[in-house]
Amino acid sequence: MAIQVGSLAPDFAGDAVIGSDFKNIKLGDYKGKWVVLFFYPLDFTFVCPTEIVAFNDHLEDFKKLNTEVIACSVDSKFSHLAWNNMGLDKGGLGGVKFPLLADITKNIARDYGVLLEQGGVALRGLFLIDPNGVLQHSTINALNVGRSVKETLRVIKAFQWSATHGDVCPANWEEGKEAIKPTAASTGAYLAKTHK
Repeated sequence: MAIQVGSLAPDFAGDAVIGSDFKNIKLGDYKGKWVVLFFYPLDFTFVCPTEIVAFNDHLEDFKKLNTEVIACSVDSKFSHLAWNNMGLDKGGLGGVKFPLLADITKNIARDYGVLLEQGGVALRGLFLIDPNGVLQHSTINALNVGRSVKETLRVIKAFQWSATHGDVCPANWEEGKEAIKPTAASTGAYLAKTHK
């Protein structure tokens, strides 16, 4: 059965590379924080390092939003470590600071509904989990197109705004822009203002 937004995110536990160290992590370690869990197909590939490095470039932006980032693939922790230690100019990660979770059994990818069983790798799934462990957002890309870190940050800010203010966030909402009350009158006023 596919994991659904609004339900508890599947628990996970496994070995991860954090910097140059191995650490066992689990979803419960992040209770009280937002979590971006994203899957990528394999280490030492082509689109994957561009995504992972882009998330690392914005790590402080995520931390300001009480959000932790975790990347996950079916590779071993040893493969993760070797790739993280490889320089950017060689196609490596150059020392990203967030956990690279090893899913050697493929159970985590399977639980999140992103495992390509025949290929043995995960699709580019991204899951936003709230501080209570509830899945609030998910996207899944085919293997050949990378994801937008800026869009991930926008979505986190929208969910946090909604949770704090009780508003709903219209299409393309960005921080500092108008949100709306969950009423037909508020939506009508918003559309009249934005679509003249």
